[in-house]
Amino acid sequence: MRETGVWTYGIVNLGHILGIAVLFGAILLLDLRMLGVWRALPLAALSRASVSAAAAGFILAVFTGIPMLATKAGDYVGNPFLLIKFPAIALALLNVIALHRSAAWQAHRTRTLSLPERNRLAVHAVLSLGLWLTVITAGRMIGYW
Repeated sequence: MRETGVWTYGIVNLGHILGIAVLFGAILLLDLRMLGVWRALPLAALSRASVSAAAAGFILAVFTGIPMLATKAGDYVGNPFLLIKFPAIALALLNVIALHRSAAWQAHRTRTLSLPERNRLAVHAVLSLGLWLTVITAGRMIGYW
């Protein structure tokens, strides 16, 4: 990427930031709704758009993050924030898989959830917010190490 011009890294970096913004923005709205904010807004209506936007943001972040990492791979050897960021991404994705496999998530589009089901979704939301904020913070700190 270094040989392709002065603007390439900056544009790829901007794409990465955009991907992260779309990913976390969608997740933030969905997680806050699962925590009980905006109860008048049906969860099913928000989840359709949020999940699609989060997936698109994640794909953009991955496809722009890989070349950024490869460009400075030697500089990142021994960077402790990489050892935080990538496991946090893995845990966040495992949380997404567990959420989508849960009975509460599968039922949220067809009926009103019970209090225990809403509480289970809230646990996933808290984990999600904590893990994705960890990913973002560690990712930002990589450049300062």
